[in-house]
Amino acid sequence: MSPCAPDPSPETADAVGGPTGKAGPVATAGPCADGGLLLAATPIGNHADASFRLVDLLATVDVVAAEDTRRLKRLLATLGVEPAGRIVAYHEHNETEKTPELVDRMAAGDRVLLVTDAGMPSVSDPGYRLVTACIDAGLPLTCIPGPSAVPVALALSGLPVDRFCFEGFCPRKPGERRRRLEDLAQERRTMVFFEAPHRLHATLTDMAEAFGGQRRAAVCRELTKTYEEVRRGPLSDLVEWAAGEVRGEITIVVEGDAPRPADPQQALAEVLERVAAGERLRPACKAVAAATGLSASGLYDEAVLARRRD
Repeated sequence: MSPCAPDPSPETADAVGGPTGKAGPVATAGPCADGGLLLAATPIGNHADASFRLVDLLATVDVVAAEDTRRLKRLLATLGVEPAGRIVAYHEHNETEKTPELVDRMAAGDRVLLVTDAGMPSVSDPGYRLVTACIDAGLPLTCIPGPSAVPVALALSGLPVDRFCFEGFCPRKPGERRRRLEDLAQERRTMVFFEAPHRLHATLTDMAEAFGGQRRAAVCRELTKTYEEVRRGPLSDLVEWAAGEVRGEITIVVEGDAPRPADPQQALAEVLERVAAGERLRPACKAVAAATGLSASGLYDEAVLARRRD
């Protein structure tokens, strides 16, 4: 529960009405009612994905800090929202100077709503600096969840999503990009990347080289928009497809590395090395078993026999 205000009751949350005059839930006071930071996800393409809570806050907060004020005004016009508060620009080029100003306003009791061009602030977008400044200042903050390209792309990819990691944008310089991908070659989790369309072919080419051309992947383009497209297949096929002109917002999902059969003798040797270094036998067996997928009890029995032979 927020230190600012209690959670809204179901009866209050189910009320109808709203700042646009359309039927729908009314956002209650909730967290940060007396000042603080509200991080809000904005639609990643389809403006109809905006939540009732976002619409209410855009109309009522004291300050809306936007990555691009022109894009925000287009969103406001589409949603039929007239903001009561001040709109300020907050982006990577002015974060350093604007962060203390916004912190001062929140300390004085203002509610500051932070929005980026699309998706969730701080996720490859401005916001992290302001979040840490609020935490350091002891100011309350909360998040208004909503659209994000990461879970949407994962859901559409057809790849395993029980475990995944978000890698953001790959480095722009070819050498740095290749080294980053080589470091990820044995990552077991499904990986999600953002990429600019003009670098897509080069990035997919480097991925095919680092991960292998048969590694499965999906390129998701213009998610939630009219011309949404998802291309699925081995990286080698996607490289060939991306050689042509590709436009729009791009999210890449890549299958994790498949587990390789462990060598029982090598695993036993590692157990014995750990024991020789001072580790107890049973914990050493459990650690090696977790890393290799082999049986801990089997490793223990083999290690006992090996020690007797010695």
